[in-house]
Amino acid sequence: MINSPAIWSFCNMELDVSRRTVIMGILNVTPDSFSDGGSFFHSEEAVAQALQMQQDGADIIDIGGESTRPGSAPVTLDEELDRVIPIIEKLAPELQIPISIDTYKAGVARQALQAGAKIVNDISGLRFDPQMASTIANFNAGVVIMHIKGAPRDMQKNPYYNDVIAEISEYLTASADLAIHEGIKKAQIVIDPGIGFGKRLEDNLEIIRNLAKFKILGYPLLVGPSRKSFIGAILDLPVEQRLEGTIAASAACILNGANILRVHDVLEIKRAATLIDKLNKDI
Repeated sequence: MINSPAIWSFCNMELDVSRRTVIMGILNVTPDSFSDGGSFFHSEEAVAQALQMQQDGADIIDIGGESTRPGSAPVTLDEELDRVIPIIEKLAPELQIPISIDTYKAGVARQALQAGAKIVNDISGLRFDPQMASTIANFNAGVVIMHIKGAPRDMQKNPYYNDVIAEISEYLTASADLAIHEGIKKAQIVIDPGIGFGKRLEDNLEIIRNLAKFKILGYPLLVGPSRKSFIGAILDLPVEQRLEGTIAASAACILNGANILRVHDVLEIKRAATLIDKLNKDI
């Protein structure tokens, strides 16, 4: 799919997300994330991993201090801050690419942006914390507005949709309108349909097949298929053996309109995306 020009503007930066697939590398500084929990919980390992992802071709590093895997319980504001702020403070002067903070708490977003982050990736689509939209606007930060049905603790307990594409589109549109009402510019916004966040297997497949319908909303599109449970269900594989499935899902996302991929395996997905971009985009 050849995308129309799209520039993601934030914090006096511009990122062209239509010329090629943009890669957001995942850095979970948590003990319990579904895929890499505990791997980068200590600051030295986290900093080294971020620098390696940059070398491997990441365009953004997305740092999260609270697991949002299905069934996870929330952590306190102070605990999340203790996990992410020291990492951001160490990385901000070292990285040549922007840092994203993966949080739904305005207090975490505020301190992360003060420490050097440029983007807020909010799984709730600005719904869980009423101060989030204004916080992002005050910093002129980028924002990823994601769809979720329920909350991480209960989102996979029998989720159901009458029309998954229409319902997600309605949610994302309402959240984007809220963002603009609070002072966030349209050019600062990216949307994410939320693969695996309150979705059944068939919902995730329907979303990927119909990504082009979300592009109609007028925002760049981020998708996070990396190592997700739908891959494990189809291939009958544990998390640590889902690389090939992630590559295949990522390829489908690109071909169906994704501008940005949020992934764990930056080097491998970057290589695959580069080839697909050459084959299918006017670059």
